[in-house]
Formats: sequence, C-alpha cells, structure tokens
Amino acid sequence: GRFGVRYSHAGLSLKSSENTRWSVRQLYYACDEQRPKVYDQGMAGFLLGLNDPSVGYVSVVYFPPADAAALERVALDDARAVQLLGPRYSANAYPFSLSYQNCNQWVMEVLAAAWGAIVDGPMSRSQAQAWLKEQGYAPSVMDVGFRPLMWLGALIPWLHDDDHPGEDLAQNRYRVSMPASIEAFVQVRQPGARRVEFCHADGRVV
Repeated sequence: GRFGVRYSHAGLSLKSSENTRWSVRQLYYACDEQRPKVYDQGMAGFLLGLNDPSVGYVSVVYFPPADAAALERVALDDARAVQLLGPRYSANAYPFSLSYQNCNQWVMEVLAAAWGAIVDGPMSRSQAQAWLKEQGYAPSVMDVGFRPLMWLGALIPWLHDDDHPGEDLAQNRYRVSMPASIEAFVQVRQPGARRVEFCHADGRVV
C-alpha cells in the first residue's frame, strides 16, 4: 500500500491443468525449504489466499485464442516450467538479471518463452529476458524514497539489492516485475486481450 500497489501476485490460470480445471500455475516460495517451486493451486484457494479475505481485488486478463494456446502449451510443460524457474527467490528481483526471480518475473519469462519462440535449455531464462528487453518490457518502478528503508530491506531474507543497477539504488528505487507491468506489456503486445477487474467486500462482488 505504501507504494501504491494494488496487485502483488500473478499466476496463469490453465483450463487443462491436471490439478483441476482452471488451476493457477505460479511460482511459490516455500519458506520452510527456502526455495521457489512451481505450484498448481485451485482457483478457490488462490482467491482466498489474501492478507485480508474479507476484502480484495482480482484482475483477470483473457488472451486471444492463439496466444492463449501458445502460452498454455509452455505453461503446462512441466520440464519447461521448471527450466524457467530461478534457483533463488527475491521479492524485489530485478527483471533483467539471473541472480534472483520473483513470482511475477517467472510469469513474464513463461510469456516470453511462449511468444518469443525461446528454445528450451539452460539458457532459457537469459534468452527470455533478452527478448523481453527487446520488446520494450518496462517493469514497475518502486520508489522507496526514504534511504533508511533501503537499509532495512537488508534485514529481510527475501529482499535483495545486489542484482539492481547502481543508478536505481542511488535514486532509492527498485524496478520489479509486478502484475501492473505484466498487464501493460500484454495490452501493448496483444491488443485483443481483455481485462476484467473484480472487487469483493462484505459478501458483495463487483
């Protein structure tokens, strides 16, 4: 909320999921094991996994059929999904570095693999990031502003800044993949994509 962020986490809802129809495939950070995993979660569980279940916002982006089919093929390929999973998690991961990855950056790299014809292999992540940069992907800017907050981040085990450009750090900001930057990229690249926002509070849904 301090940074004006309404949406913090993105995943891919897949009709043909082996878990259950429309399950959300996502990067999940297993705190106990201290490592990221690819995790399939039913839609109900995904929607209820909020800080405050009594109020929330859900943004859904529907892709054009051909683009959706290409994305589903890559996302449902377990080997490729894991190949695009970074070994180290950071909630504020810089999108154009292989040092870390956050949940939204994994989604972006899956999109790149599907739409950028990225070849499967050990260089998949670097190729995906290069393609995103070529396509003009602009990550969200988190303007921290207050220098001591940058220092306090070093005390939180899932925040890092050693992957961020020095220029950004000097200006007390992070550039991070967030749902808003994913949506902006999709709307530019796939003009036929349709977005619907749901808001719920006290038993009412709009």
